Amino acid sequence: MIFLRKILFPLAGLYALITAIRNFLYDKNLLASQTYSRPIIAVGNLSVGGTGKSPQIEYLIRLLSESYQVAVLSRGYKRKSEGFVLADENASAETLGDEPYQFYRKFPKILVAVDANRNRGIQNLLALPETPDVILLDDAYQHRKVKAGFYILLTAYGDLFCDDYVLPVGNLREPKNGVKRADLIVVTKCPTNLSEQHQLAITAKLGVGVPVFFSSIAYGEAVCSESKTLKMNELQSLHKLLIAGIAKPEPFFAYLQQQEDVVLKYPDHHHFTSDDIEKITKLSQNRVIVTTEKDYVRLIPHMKQKALYYLPIKTSFLQQASRFDQIILNYVGTSTTNR
Repeated sequence: MIFLRKILFPLAGLYALITAIRNFLYDKNLLASQTYSRPIIAVGNLSVGGTGKSPQIEYLIRLLSESYQVAVLSRGYKRKSEGFVLADENASAETLGDEPYQFYRKFPKILVAVDANRNRGIQNLLALPETPDVILLDDAYQHRKVKAGFYILLTAYGDLFCDDYVLPVGNLREPKNGVKRADLIVVTKCPTNLSEQHQLAITAKLGVGVPVFFSSIAYGEAVCSESKTLKMNELQSLHKLLIAGIAKPEPFFAYLQQQEDVVLKYPDHHHFTSDDIEKITKLSQNRVIVTTEKDYVRLIPHMKQKALYYLPIKTSFLQQASRFDQIILNYVGTSTTNR
């Protein structure tokens, strides 16, 4: 790996230069960023995938949707549709992408839309008869054509951006100084027993002048299907087929796997083929199938007759959750235009 890094280092330097020039042009207003008269919160990361954006978006939905009409706008990664699509009763993982469809299923009272062109997506949302009070941009930290009013940057505890390199040597989408656009940082996927001293050390290591929060992934106490749930003590007595097509599935498997269980691992956002379904069907004989929420919405159309369950997850702040909430509520409540 070290040898490969050395070979690719010139390409990483070129990539860093190109992205730095792009950011410079936006920072100096030589390239235009569109602002809007509604609070817009962008959630994203400097690295490629695996930082827990979906649980963070869902946390914001729960926080805001009781008082505001919330819209979530995503690009709809790997969807089979094009342009702007607003989720409705005909929506599916194929038309929206797995994560937006997951939001739509879980939060039917919010607006969920997809569009790779975020400006067009926002304009279409604002043209609806019932316009949103606040728009959450999913995975939009590098989408500089829109200037959000508030930026939340996520970085995973085991893969801090300050320890990484730009592509293709590392996993960063842009140089580390892109952190300067963040209004706050959430260090995600932390151990639940992470000490306050360790949190302070990480905050110092990040070297930023904005609030830093620490969160973990809280797993549900039961797995869920369309019609029933199984508590963990019930699940432990059953043989399982565990399926994950997410960026970093190891914690999911570690949480559920027992000695007799069978594990299937697929690439992130994997589209399950007929061969995949046939293999899953064969392996699931006398087994309960448990998968992630994101994989569940892609599998359920193919597995309606099988015992298919998903494990719910949530973002849980280690401490200062009320401070995080208040920062977000203050921004949304006092903002009539973006910065």
